[in-house]
Amino acid sequence: MITAHARATFSQEGTFELTAIERRELQPRDILIEIKFAGICHSDIHSARGEWGPVQYPFVPGHEIAGIVSKVGSEVTKYNVGDRVGVGCMVDSCGKCANCHKGEEQYCLEGMTGTYGSIDRYGQYTQGGYSTHIVVKEEFVVKIPDALALDAAAPLLCAGITTYSPLRHWGAAPGKKVAVVGLGGLGHMAVKLAHAMGAEVTVLSQSLKKKEDGLQLGADYYYATSDPETFKQLAGSFDLIVNTVSAKIDINAYLSLLAVDGTLVNVGAPSEPLPVQVFSLIPQRRSFAGSSIGGIRETQEMLDFCAEHRITPEIEVISANQIDEAWGRVLASDVRYRFVIDVSTMMNQ
Repeated sequence: MITAHARATFSQEGTFELTAIERRELQPRDILIEIKFAGICHSDIHSARGEWGPVQYPFVPGHEIAGIVSKVGSEVTKYNVGDRVGVGCMVDSCGKCANCHKGEEQYCLEGMTGTYGSIDRYGQYTQGGYSTHIVVKEEFVVKIPDALALDAAAPLLCAGITTYSPLRHWGAAPGKKVAVVGLGGLGHMAVKLAHAMGAEVTVLSQSLKKKEDGLQLGADYYYATSDPETFKQLAGSFDLIVNTVSAKIDINAYLSLLAVDGTLVNVGAPSEPLPVQVFSLIPQRRSFAGSSIGGIRETQEMLDFCAEHRITPEIEVISANQIDEAWGRVLASDVRYRFVIDVSTMMNQ
């Protein structure tokens, strides 16, 4: 086994502690990655606190991983020692089902293996990127282009692909009107990406306090959803709405903003149900959808797109000792717009 140092939480409300975890010895197609940076995602908090299901502690979150290849297995062909690489939300899938064959491993019919909180094919409980090293099969590793700094690239492995995938799937492009609900870690990436794809972009946020940010990030318009006039003014306007908010909202009010054949897609994952009235959909042939991350091929496409268009998230780099404080700030919406852990500080006390 390979020993890595990590920051783990040992209970639902526990703080982070320095600990040692074991990574498997390299199999022929495995890569050992020295993690340089790990993004903090709201999913980390939901998962660690048991809001999405049972948790096995100690728990090491983190699925926005950027690092350097430090060792490769005997059958690895895609990567070499020293390569700049990333790992996102999954580290394996069955590789046999129709979805895997289509490059949609995130929708594996047998269930993909999450980067943390899953049982892998070796019977081990997966632990994430708040750690110094990780071992991943080469098929689930992506190359980080030289044009992207490693710290800024890390959040692209979740926040980037989570917003890129639905924008591509539902055709964000010139002539399309796209609305983004929420301007947080996911939302600010959705704005940047939709703008780069050529769509007209509108931010729908609870207040106007981030309006200047939204316009600088690439939004054409910015509205406060706390103002009832917003829903009257924008009724029937959008071809696509991407809801990035991980909280309960009046989904029917937002569905009313869709044009004929428009789609509202949820990428935020609230723990509470979002009740939908069927007559919010039927009269204008509207759709209410969900989207997960992208497959490995699409994730590489996203990274290359971001490199070409010079798109990176707005980040605040923190030390490992600041993780608890950062989580509190995420819950308070006090981050613009993604925390990234400098893993070189992992051993600092």
